[in-house]
Amino acid sequence: MTQLRTNEFIAPPECPVFEPSWEEFADPFAYINKIRPIAEKTGICKVRPPKGWQPPFACDVDSLHFTPRIQRLNELEAQTRVKLNFLDQIAKFWELQGCTLKIPHVERKILDLYQLNKLVNDEGGFDAVCRERRWSKIALKMGFAPGKAIGSHLRSHYERILYPYNLFQTGANLLKPTLTNDTKDTDYIPHDLPQRQSVQPLETCSIARRAKRMRAEEGCMKTVTEEDCENRPNLRRRMGSYVAKPEPQAVKVLPVQVKQEATEHEEPITSDKENMLTKKNDPTVTEKCMCRCVCLSQVDQYMCLVCGSGSEEDRLLLCDGCDDSYHTFCLIPPLHDVPKGDWRCPKCLAQECCKPQVAFGFEQAGRDYSLRTFGDMADSFKSDYFNMPVHMVPTELVEKEFWRLVSTIEEDVTVEYGADIASKEFGSGFPIRGGRFQVSPEDEDYLSSGWNLNNMPVMDSSVLTHITADICGMKLPWLYVGMCFSSFCWHIEDHWSYSINYLHWGEPKTWYGVPGYAAEKLEWVMRKLAPELFESQPDLLHQLVTIMNPNTLMNHGVPIYRTNQCSGEFVITFPRAYHSGFNQGFNFAEAVNFCTMDWMPMGRMCVDHYRQLNRYCVFSHDEMVCKMASKADTTMDVALASAVQRDMTVMLQEEDKLRDKVSKMGVQRSQQAEYDLLPDEERQCSKCRTTCYLSALTCPCSPGQLVCLHHAHDLCSCTSSELTLNYRFTMAELYPMMEAVTLRAESYTYWVSHVSDILEAKQDKKSGLEELRSLVVEAEVKRFPQSDLLRQLRTVTLDAEKCAVVAQQLLIGKRQTRYRSGGRKSQSQNLLTVEELRSFVRQLHNLPCSIRQAPLLKDLLTRVDDFQQSSEQLLSDEAPSPVALQGLLDLSLGLDVELPQLALLRERLEQARWLDGVKGASVRPHSLCLDTMRRLIDQGVGLAPHSSVERAMARLQELLTMSEHWEERALRLMEAR
Repeated sequence: MTQLRTNEFIAPPECPVFEPSWEEFADPFAYINKIRPIAEKTGICKVRPPKGWQPPFACDVDSLHFTPRIQRLNELEAQTRVKLNFLDQIAKFWELQGCTLKIPHVERKILDLYQLNKLVNDEGGFDAVCRERRWSKIALKMGFAPGKAIGSHLRSHYERILYPYNLFQTGANLLKPTLTNDTKDTDYIPHDLPQRQSVQPLETCSIARRAKRMRAEEGCMKTVTEEDCENRPNLRRRMGSYVAKPEPQAVKVLPVQVKQEATEHEEPITSDKENMLTKKNDPTVTEKCMCRCVCLSQVDQYMCLVCGSGSEEDRLLLCDGCDDSYHTFCLIPPLHDVPKGDWRCPKCLAQECCKPQVAFGFEQAGRDYSLRTFGDMADSFKSDYFNMPVHMVPTELVEKEFWRLVSTIEEDVTVEYGADIASKEFGSGFPIRGGRFQVSPEDEDYLSSGWNLNNMPVMDSSVLTHITADICGMKLPWLYVGMCFSSFCWHIEDHWSYSINYLHWGEPKTWYGVPGYAAEKLEWVMRKLAPELFESQPDLLHQLVTIMNPNTLMNHGVPIYRTNQCSGEFVITFPRAYHSGFNQGFNFAEAVNFCTMDWMPMGRMCVDHYRQLNRYCVFSHDEMVCKMASKADTTMDVALASAVQRDMTVMLQEEDKLRDKVSKMGVQRSQQAEYDLLPDEERQCSKCRTTCYLSALTCPCSPGQLVCLHHAHDLCSCTSSELTLNYRFTMAELYPMMEAVTLRAESYTYWVSHVSDILEAKQDKKSGLEELRSLVVEAEVKRFPQSDLLRQLRTVTLDAEKCAVVAQQLLIGKRQTRYRSGGRKSQSQNLLTVEELRSFVRQLHNLPCSIRQAPLLKDLLTRVDDFQQSSEQLLSDEAPSPVALQGLLDLSLGLDVELPQLALLRERLEQARWLDGVKGASVRPHSLCLDTMRRLIDQGVGLAPHSSVERAMARLQELLTMSEHWEERALRLMEAR
């Protein structure tokens, strides 16, 4: 069975994607600040501009020429590069011993020599694995299936290829190695990738070494016959000399000092067995004693450095580096055969292999491209690689293939990337004022757009606008021309700043991001998984040359998010957020850095971090802060002034402590230095490379050198009294600068404190609506930042104003006559119900501010509650008083709310008045007539049903019937008369 297949790449979760409205898009820094709480949790985010925002492409396609970087994909990935470096070391080790390394195959797969070596070392080494029979365990760990005796094959390959190398690494093969500066061979060059699996030894010339060795024989004559030379090829090869075939004569005398030798690759190579047979069966050897003795007299000068014997000369090897001699069987481990190529002794081997490796970096391509020629090359590469049109290749397929390629040593794919092309030289992709690109009238808005990457770093809200130098990549955009698989490695931006990337056109760019809080976690994991790289290059992650599979990082607890950036989209990275990625195909992008006020504490932390790594700064953070402080007038944004004030407080506290420490050291001399007039390279600390600005130490013994106050003891060995403190400002000058910033910032600080107190105030300490309005106006006049606090203040103020309007309408009493008019129903349709009034009063109570109508509305609610209670009591009475009912109705005229009891009260009032009429008529029978009774009955028929009304109606009807009966009888009697 073959090795188990590694898992396919699993895409990390997607980062947030934001789609601002035109209103939000108008102010980029306000919008970025708005989305920051969400986006900084993922490190990167994508922003899609509103539909219709399409800036014209302003680059001159014909004039843009660039030389791309060459990227060998499997050298980019950290763990794969470790394996390749290991193979280079193994190949070099065997090459220096005259052998060619051929990487074996096991189960039809190239054997991972690095993994095999690591697993054996983890198990205690070769001897321990053999003694405890762990080779099957090693095979299982390497992914081979059990039961096929793979372990024995692994042991054989390890013993043959890796065991000698590990012995060399431990020094077991050395007597006492001493590294010297003797004449060196041609420097070892890492093998080209296509030849890694069969590394050929370098062709080196040993004439210089031979000349050195033969100087001791100068002046001697050497008699050599043709037969002697031909019958002793091993001796000639071991001695590092080659004798050209002489003219056909018996004996020829050759003076050594004028002898011409051919290069080593021309000499014949013969196996030891053949040499021994030739020597044994050669009858001419004994016949030419004089010549043989002359030759042997030279050989006898060489003794084995291990056993001290010169015997068995056919097994005596002469080092091609230093001419020391060793028996093949005296070496550790012993050599079974004489090497066919150049051979180095253990001492020279140690010298060569201990040479430091050249730091890894990208090479420049050998040709210059235009956009068109690069695009043709890029499209041809992708279509040929995937065997389909470029636009039909799924992004998921490209992503999986990219991470497969960077993790394999079997396949070598090389691509090119046009990275870090200066827009200042070739022109930005965005239109700029005064540029060569002619902007149409409808596109002029893009010239001043905040999302134009030429404008963003120098806007008022950007801290970088206070840096006078044009820093390519930070203040001036860089251009990027990509092709399929071209990549950008894990890195964070200079000074841990923000970055923004816009893809003008072309195929997507795939991004991976790590939130800033996990930066140290990523660094720790990469150091843990590829310690060999960081041992030789501690600042590896600052060089933008190393990637690591996101799945590997995620498996070790690093949070990672991804996105595909399509043309016309922005990708924003946040402070200290590691990011990497690759291009899906031919595309054109533009990127720049920017720094907002919230970045300033991170920027100072970054300078401290750079100091620990001895890494240079792109600009002086202290100089930037001081320049901002010098402009602390009414034009400075107060929120920015507040951020500067906080950062300057930290700066001055640290500077005061450092100057006090230097003073206590005994430094007495001081002088002012205009460090802002010096180029950065002339004011870098000799120890940590930090750009000095506020102060530095110098000494007459070290002209042109200085150190920052953090490294006051690292300048020279002179006494402290010889040192001079150079300062840009005295402390007496710095503190007034901070006070000016503080005055400007205090208005905002006080405003923030005041607003916070108002919004969090208790019920008895609420401020009025007028005060909230004044705070909103102040924020607008003084250009306070669009913060969450300001948005909350505006929302609260707007709600309070709406409540005040409604309250005023409820209290002005414009509808007191509605019940006396004919349209009372329509007039009461828009009134608040009692529950709505109760809810409204509760809302007023919960407002962070107070409005002057609130007490009146609370009193209104109390009166409504009293009215409802009185109504319920009166309506529960069988015969309520009309006066009381009318009094409640009159009271309701002052209650501008919808009262459900009013209709019932009016009905009961009509009933009560009718009952009073019936009662009045009953108590005055002499005045009661039939017409009165009929009128009362007619009125009673129109009343709402009620028991008292029904009883009165019954009595009236009975009385009316009786009265009509008596009236009829009376009429008949009168007629009878």
